[in-house]
Amino acid sequence: MTILVAAIAGSIGALARYILAGAVHRGTGASLPVGTAAVNLTGSFLLGMILGAGDGTVWWTAAAGFTGGLTTFSTWMAETIGLGVVPRPSMYAVVNLAVLASLGVALAAFGYQLVG
Repeated sequence: MTILVAAIAGSIGALARYILAGAVHRGTGASLPVGTAAVNLTGSFLLGMILGAGDGTVWWTAAAGFTGGLTTFSTWMAETIGLGVVPRPSMYAVVNLAVLASLGVALAAFGYQLVG
């Protein structure tokens, strides 16, 4: 049962990522990866809220499945490389890593405290 819950929740999260990241990117017209930043930060906040609000295996599995499908570590890393990691790190790449990682943790903690 928990595998099915994770699979369904992950599928819904992946679809939400596709829609949200695309909408943010098109809406801003930015050359920076703002769509990926938006889904990763939203997912961090939502996971914090969900974990603060609920308890139990099915609840946690659904939360992890949805936010795991919504967020994307691999795309974030690929876009960071695209911002200029090789041959030397650019300021955009460093900021993308440092700021988004810090904001993600802060938003997860804030979401948890908000409802927990």
